[in-house]
Amino acid sequence: MNIASLLQRQRPQRKVQGIAAALLPFTTGGNVAVEAFQKHLQATHRAGLMNAVNMDTGYVNYLTETEKKQVLCWTRESLGKDVPFVAGAYIEGQFGDIVANYKKQMDAIVECGGIPILFQTSQLHGKPAREKAAIYQEICRGFPRVLAFELGRMFAPSGEIFDEETVRRLMDIPEIQGIKHSSLDRSIELQRLALRDACRPDFRIYTGNDLGINMIEYGSDYLLGLATFAPEKFAERDHLWETSDSAYYALSDSLQYLGNVAFRAPVPAYKHSAAVFLHLTGQTPTDRAHPQNPTRPPWESDMLKDCARRLGYG
Repeated sequence: MNIASLLQRQRPQRKVQGIAAALLPFTTGGNVAVEAFQKHLQATHRAGLMNAVNMDTGYVNYLTETEKKQVLCWTRESLGKDVPFVAGAYIEGQFGDIVANYKKQMDAIVECGGIPILFQTSQLHGKPAREKAAIYQEICRGFPRVLAFELGRMFAPSGEIFDEETVRRLMDIPEIQGIKHSSLDRSIELQRLALRDACRPDFRIYTGNDLGINMIEYGSDYLLGLATFAPEKFAERDHLWETSDSAYYALSDSLQYLGNVAFRAPVPAYKHSAAVFLHLTGQTPTDRAHPQNPTRPPWESDMLKDCARRLGYG
């Protein structure tokens, strides 16, 4: 694969599809701040981005089945009847039949009008590409639209970056209409884009690279946790790219600066950074993260105040 040739394939004036993985905010008492969550979903939708809930950013790995269903209900209630959203189907730690476990989660998502995205499970790690794709095909059977996910293990131990044969086989499954790619490795993502262009041009590659958000310039769309920090700024950036406005570069650089600060090691603590940032900008009642999530140091707000200033907040 000639990466140099791929890098010459910029796609100016392309309309980008942006999806923001929503943070789940908390009150001082440690409960979900439902009103703030719903208002943030509405603001994200008004900005022109689609919402994704029960994602890594929404602490899906810490939520009970009841809590995940509550999030789906809050989302539908907030967005109204016909507004689409994405929601994670997460089965890690569950026993029994893999296909049945996924379908149960997906049924709940579709019942609320959502689009399921399949979090990976460690039960499929090491399986041959053919076998893995056959399981995905059975999981997706009967659903109108599904997204897949490949997640680097710096985010979660259940994640896996697929080999190219697996990705190609997943592209052959008609129900799967796109994949979120979260390796944080531009070269792998560029290879995904080349494979997409060769095998299934209508298939969407959603970058999950919060350290390389300009992958939209090369044909990626995005599903980013970083987008929940400032959905209106991401929407503005996307419009500037579509209209070939040179202001795109300054705004993109400011958003990337925020990403570099928030997604430093340990990466899962970015969710606490998101809570701090949204509290600083007046969108959530506290800067608390889920009690099981890694946290940032007390001086995190000082760093994020500079990020907010660069983006024109406050």
